[in-house]
Amino acid sequence: MDKVTLQRIEKLHPFVREEVKQIIKDCNEALTGRAKVRITQGLRSFEEQEKLYAIGRITSGKKVTNAKAGQSIHNYGLAVDICMMIDGKTASWDTAKDWDNDKVADWYECVKIFAKYGWEWGGNWKTFKDLPHFEKKEILTEKGIIKTSWRKLIKMKRDKEDYVAF
Repeated sequence: MDKVTLQRIEKLHPFVREEVKQIIKDCNEALTGRAKVRITQGLRSFEEQEKLYAIGRITSGKKVTNAKAGQSIHNYGLAVDICMMIDGKTASWDTAKDWDNDKVADWYECVKIFAKYGWEWGGNWKTFKDLPHFEKKEILTEKGIIKTSWRKLIKMKRDKEDYVAF
């Protein structure tokens, strides 16, 4: 696991950090070729979210999100975006490439691993498909399972480190 990925994991919500480390480890073990997973986005501030939302609306460019500040699971540290790092140097978002020649696209090997841990893939969304995106839809707490919609998360209390308190 590369340094950038580890740094981004350490900023995720404490409830998912160890799980994400294990997911990335599992992905990298499954990918026996030149590709390894890098987390390109994790926790995102409300300010960063507003800047992304403005792209294609207020600033030039193609729209990259439909989520305003508070409406992205990234804003709560419960989502990650990934890419494949080829030979540790070149970022790739090619979802069809099979770098390890096992007849399964490396991206889809990772999609299956994230799914095994209960993460939803943005590539399965009906509108505005987001292929690099994965989010934790349910959190198991002492109180039971909490569904992680932004509408619920935005109303929840925060802990001393400003993470949603489950």
